[in-house]
Amino acid sequence: MLNSVILIGRLVETPVLKVYDNELLLATVTLAVARPFRNHEGEVDTDFIRCVFWDVTAKNITDYCSKGDCIAVRGRLQSRLADLSFEKDGETLKKRITSLEVIGERVVFLSTARHKKDEILNEEFV
Repeated sequence: MLNSVILIGRLVETPVLKVYDNELLLATVTLAVARPFRNHEGEVDTDFIRCVFWDVTAKNITDYCSKGDCIAVRGRLQSRLADLSFEKDGETLKKRITSLEVIGERVVFLSTARHKKDEILNEEFV
């Protein structure tokens, strides 16, 4: 079966590298991806998609990216089950939810927010 995803969007937050067992590298980010059409009010909606990166890709994204940077991600969808507990009217309720995330296998750095700021400043002085 084919499970392939390509996304282009902006980082919602600056990526943070986590290290597990002194060798396993992990970075999780949220990517803001604009939909390719306008809604009934004429506005473009944005989806916020969780992306997970491992090892060298995780290291690179944390070394070279920050909030607002535009990146392209190629990867695959992965689902995860989670059991939630919450209180309602004094009763503990449990609910199982399924969440989807993209496991990023390749990243292309398209533009940086810092570079965009420099361009704006340069235009003001020309």
